[in-house]
Amino acid sequence: MNRPSFEEIYMKLAWLMAARSTCERLNVGCVITSVDYRQVLSVGYNGNAAGLPNKCDSAEPGACGCIHSEENAIIKCYSPPSDRKIVFCTHQPCKMCANLGGVECVVFDEPYRLKDGLIVLGEAGVAFCQYIVSLPEKDQLKAKSS
Repeated sequence: MNRPSFEEIYMKLAWLMAARSTCERLNVGCVITSVDYRQVLSVGYNGNAAGLPNKCDSAEPGACGCIHSEENAIIKCYSPPSDRKIVFCTHQPCKMCANLGGVECVVFDEPYRLKDGLIVLGEAGVAFCQYIVSLPEKDQLKAKSS
């Protein structure tokens, strides 16, 4: 029997969440789990705040005005900040999202154009790794944002 790993399951869920993104440049999804993988604590995707138009303020990278998927997931996470968590994200976190704290490990699929987030994670002692998944929805989203 070929069972998928929890890493594969949660990375695929992150990509499915990215399909909800309203960002015109980059669709990003995030899943936050307990460190034992037994609970999904929160999910998120990037886009404008609830109640605002589903469009970006700007097409310039870093200035679209969208709430990042990691921020969106943290806002909705009811787990205490002291509880250690694992973050699964379709894309490597930016510097600001790497600063969110309370995270034991960050698993991402796609690299980000800036490496500042990885530097922050390393300085904070947060483990991180790239986990590449194969998923038709991922290829469709990547083609859409190209």
